[in-house]
This record gives sequence, structure tokens and C-alpha cells, in this order.
Amino acid sequence: MAGRLAVVGAGLMGSGIAQVAAQAGWQVTLRDVDDAATTRGLDGIRKSLAKFAEKGKIDPSEVEATLARITPTTELEAAADADIVVEAVFEKIEIKHEVFRALDKICKSDAVLATNTSAIPVTQIATATERPESVVGTHFFSPVPMMKLCELVRGYKTSDATLATAKAFAEEIGKTVVVVNRDIAGFVTTRLICALAMEAVKLVESGVMSAEDLDTACKLGFGHAMGPLATVDLTGVDVLLNATKNIYTDTADEKFFPPELLQRMATAGDLGRKTGQGFYSY
Repeated sequence: MAGRLAVVGAGLMGSGIAQVAAQAGWQVTLRDVDDAATTRGLDGIRKSLAKFAEKGKIDPSEVEATLARITPTTELEAAADADIVVEAVFEKIEIKHEVFRALDKICKSDAVLATNTSAIPVTQIATATERPESVVGTHFFSPVPMMKLCELVRGYKTSDATLATAKAFAEEIGKTVVVVNRDIAGFVTTRLICALAMEAVKLVESGVMSAEDLDTACKLGFGHAMGPLATVDLTGVDVLLNATKNIYTDTADEKFFPPELLQRMATAGDLGRKTGQGFYSY
């Protein structure tokens, strides 16, 4: 199936998606708003591939061969010949609408337009296009080269053909696919982690238990590989805060209303691993 993929957004998620697709033989266009962003994305891909080579998981010759399949660009028009486009920009509906409005005009008629959103309903994103049947959610997990799951999300008007093409693509690049048949806010995985994480933050905020002990309880009591608060730090306090706000806006379900502690941490810049401080110090 390997064809042409365009990834819009060269951050951690976008560059990870570009990497695994290029490793699987796809020709990838990696687009961001400036050269500095695409350079950072490519540097991250190079480092990731080098680590895999060092550990013997890929042949060293694959590093340059994979990078050669990725073309950086600042032009969205470069997506014109893509068979599949995956949007991986910031989790704000206005930004996603802007991208999809442009892609609708640029991309060929049979292209699949996918969004990597983790919490915004696909149906909302698809309204920016004249082809909602071609829009689908492909929610990858971070770090993409390591995480095997892809949550495939059907919007209200997503066609069976679009869903099938997206599923085949995700499986070809090495992912195990689960299908969300109705695009409720947060889908399934984000909805579950947000519900658990928000309750965990409330318990720590009210002094019931320390963050460390709560995470230990979840790991040893439930068999979780990582506790919910360590997961918040890994994902990003700001990312989880935005996700749970999106779910709350859509559902008005109080369990998704973000606790004050989480909002204060985001305001103060304690965003987790990426800033060196979250519920833990790094």
C-alpha cells in the first residue's frame, strides 16, 4: 500500500508519525510553519532512529534510508499529491479548522484527511471541509515509534472506505488499531485517562495521598505500567488540561472539570517532563 503521506505539524507527534511511515516505505512530506520547526522535527527523527540502530532494533543503513524518504517543507501546498494527510497541530479547534479548510482546497479528491486529535470530535473538525466523508481520526500515542496503539475514530459522516484506508495505513506502519464507532469527545482512551487523572489530581490536591503513593497504588493495585500522575507529566500538564477542558465543554460532565491544582501548574509553567517539573521533578 505504501504511498505518499503528508504530515502537518513537525512536533513530537507529527515527527513520530512521519518516522514510522518512512520506516515502512512511505514517501513523507513533513510540513510546519517555519524551517526551525521542521529542522527540530528532523533532528528528533534522526536521534530516534540512531537509538534504534544502537540497540540493534534496526540496521544502521535504515537510518539514512528512512530520512531520505522525508521531505521537510513550510508549504501546505506540498500536500497536493498525498494519498493520506495526517494533521498533528495544536489541540485547538480554530487551528485545526484553518488547516482542514486549506487541505480541502489543496488535496486530491480521493485523499484521506486524518486528524491526530486526542479529544476534539472528528465531526467538528470535518465541518471545515466540503468532504466530511473523507475525514477520520487517527489518534496515535506518544512516543509514536514506541507505542503500538492507534485509536481510529469515525466521525458522523466518515465513509467506510475512508475508515478502511486509514486502518490499512495504520496497520502497515506497525500499529494495532482499535475502532471508535462514535466520536464522542475524548473518544475512549483520552476519556478514560482524563477521568482517572482528574480524580487522582483531586486526591493529591486535597491531601488524601501523595502523588508518589497514588501512582504506586495504581501500578501495583491495577497492574498499570505507569501511574496517572506520571502519565500527566509525560503527556504534558497543558496537554491533559486542554484535553479534559475539551471533553468538559462537550459533555458538561463534572468529572472532567479540571481541578484548580492542574490549572495552577499550567499557569506556572510546571508542565511535566518537558519543563523539568510537574508532579515530579526531572
